[in-house]
Amino acid sequence: MTALAEAQLDAIADDVIASLMSHRQISTFSSSPSCLTLAEAYLVLPRLRAAFEARGEKIVGRKIGFTNTEMWKVHGIEAPIWGYCTDRTARELKDTPSLRLDDFCEPRIEPEIMFGLRATPLRGMNEAALLDCVEWVGMGYEIVQSIFPNWSFAAADTVAANGLHGVILMGSRHEVAPRKAKWLGELSTFTVELYRNGELQRVGGGALVLGGPLHALRHLTNLLACDAHNPPLCAGEIVSTGTLTLAMPISAGERWTTKVFGTPLEEIAIQFE
Repeated sequence: MTALAEAQLDAIADDVIASLMSHRQISTFSSSPSCLTLAEAYLVLPRLRAAFEARGEKIVGRKIGFTNTEMWKVHGIEAPIWGYCTDRTARELKDTPSLRLDDFCEPRIEPEIMFGLRATPLRGMNEAALLDCVEWVGMGYEIVQSIFPNWSFAAADTVAANGLHGVILMGSRHEVAPRKAKWLGELSTFTVELYRNGELQRVGGGALVLGGPLHALRHLTNLLACDAHNPPLCAGEIVSTGTLTLAMPISAGERWTTKVFGTPLEEIAIQFE
């Protein structure tokens, strides 16, 4: 990596942070003369992490994006991505009666399975071994956003933009250990219905997340095992495993509800203002 390339990566990270703070969209990095690559985009993530920490935020986990392969065709993506969650962007749903949308760029809602890790997952683990690393499972939402106009971007842009992460809203946490065998089967087979103001918008489920949320966790674990610049997952982290339906545009005044079938996770809801 040349000094100029390092400076360019620094500038990209600065642009992302400025866009996230001002809620103003910017041009894609992949369309610039430097034409950011996916490998280079993952070098932007350590810079974003440093910037978050420098302003007093603590890294609390990761979000996995584009685990729903139906979204690949829409956005020209060929594999899942990830980004960081901080103590500013990870919130308890019970403490969030409503959410301001002015704080996000072109926000969309995604119902997701959230994992709380009790141990470090390792490369090559099967689903049962991965589940042993999970302390709790819960239903929640990720509000994703595009700092690039009209949700038009390349894969490299999404990584450089911290995985399009806005905020995660976590529902009730259920311990895995008391019913591990049931979770193992249910996480790939349960279904959800997503409603806007009481009207059904989307139907989805665990199978749309790379075949199941544990498959998404395995993908991220294996990806990080080959990454010399970003740290692996560790005990205590929260992992938002990817959307169970297509991401849906949201507007102020709407109330969104997710109903769950086939696993004992509660219905969740969020109001937007």
